[in-house]
Amino acid sequence: MPGRKRKSAPSAPEAPPSRRRSTRISESGQKSSYFEAESPSEGDKNEAASRKAFGRGRPSTRAKAEVESDDDGDGYKNEEQASEKQDDESSDDELDEDAPPKVTFIPLPKLRDTGGIEYADDRLHPNTLAFLKDLKANNKRTWLKSHDAEYRRALKDWESYVTTLAEKIMAADPTIPELPFKDVNFRIYRDIRFSNDPTPYKAHFSAAFSRTGRKGPYACYYVHVEPGGACMVGGGLWHPDGPALARLRASIDERPARWRRVLNEPRFRETFLGEGEEEDKDGGGGEEVALRAFAEKSKEGALKTRPKGFIPEHRDIALLKLRNFIVGKKVEDRLFTEARGQDGVARVVGDMVGFITHLNRIVMPDPGDDDESDEE
Repeated sequence: MPGRKRKSAPSAPEAPPSRRRSTRISESGQKSSYFEAESPSEGDKNEAASRKAFGRGRPSTRAKAEVESDDDGDGYKNEEQASEKQDDESSDDELDEDAPPKVTFIPLPKLRDTGGIEYADDRLHPNTLAFLKDLKANNKRTWLKSHDAEYRRALKDWESYVTTLAEKIMAADPTIPELPFKDVNFRIYRDIRFSNDPTPYKAHFSAAFSRTGRKGPYACYYVHVEPGGACMVGGGLWHPDGPALARLRASIDERPARWRRVLNEPRFRETFLGEGEEEDKDGGGGEEVALRAFAEKSKEGALKTRPKGFIPEHRDIALLKLRNFIVGKKVEDRLFTEARGQDGVARVVGDMVGFITHLNRIVMPDPGDDDESDEE
């Protein structure tokens, strides 16, 4: 019986090649020394120094020539390159984040000179009107902020004028009480939320005097200061509410004689409606002329057709269509700056006391105001 073959012992595994020694054979038959650990030769040291000085790769002949020809020894060929280096360094200094920020101070405009004219309580200073002119020409928030001192001085001047004028108005109409300045003054700030006009300020000063100041249901006396031919003194009811408007129309329909008497009062008619001596087509004298003149002055916002409940052929249909009951008279700018000009403003106010009293008796009657009889 043949004997079993003995298995040969496994040969020892080949050791992996050393990672520090290359097994690659170059074309010349010599092993590569890339992975060898020999120390660099003197030529390699020179090459590394060259790369460090001129970047990766061999430096160009032109660069070597520029360095060799440099007289100053700073790596730049001439003074022009040196100056460019200084400019770059200075620009880097300017962009340095650690440098403190540069702040430019713009001085605020100085107050306008008084011109030798002192401020007084019973008249406006010419500087106040000049400020309003400037505000109209520069109606911007930035401008007013930079001229805040001028605005404060003009507002203080206007406040003293309104305070002294209120005393004369109260003397002409005893129903007007003494009220603080903020209750009668209109601020110059405009509400532009629902307006097509983006200008943020009014270019005028104005105030309204009534039993409740500039607000409330009562008819008021109105003073408007806007240099350039727009100064005005007037009064009445501006956009009364529904119940008040209904009472006014009922009064026109039921008591026409009272309206004719008030609108034809001589001083009121002369100041606000003109003389109007022409004859009416129905032979009614000048009474109907005064009514037509008043309807023309108050026509803003009036109805195009008859109001509900009235016939188109109504005798006073022009008055019934009105939604405002106001009058006004333009005055010259100098009336607010002259020494006795405030008396002229008070005189215009006094000419419409009867008209204001008539409106208040209708919309907010006092006890006994409705007992007056009308005789045609």
